[in-house]
Amino acid sequence: MKKYAIFLMILAMAAIGNQGFALTPDDDPADAKFPNGAKIYKAKCVACHQLTGLGIPNAFPPLKGSDYLMADKKRAVRQVLNGSHEPMTVNGAVYNLPMPFQVDTHQDAVDVINYVLNAWGNKGGTITLEEVKDIKIVR
Repeated sequence: MKKYAIFLMILAMAAIGNQGFALTPDDDPADAKFPNGAKIYKAKCVACHQLTGLGIPNAFPPLKGSDYLMADKKRAVRQVLNGSHEPMTVNGAVYNLPMPFQVDTHQDAVDVINYVLNAWGNKGGTITLEEVKDIKIVR
């Protein structure tokens, strides 16, 4: 798993250099409203999903304007907590690369998902800790 994570980081870094994605403005309201989620996102998620939330085409799905994300907030929390090895269709494109778990606690999962639900102009609302407390952490 460690080798795979390193491979994903190298792939993401190569894509950043080759595709010239713009950075997210520092004044995104989601940064101030969900500071812990923003911190987690920038530490754990940015390599694949980028600062813009646009992901990397054909590799990592976008979170900005993602129909998949908005369709099931609880699934999003589950994936951040436990990872995902299921193919997913996001805005009509299929993504097959597995996603390793990103956080260790339900609170951190809620924080980062609330951030992505509201960053980059997303209007996804929020999810509460109470709504996800039944999700088992399985790794």
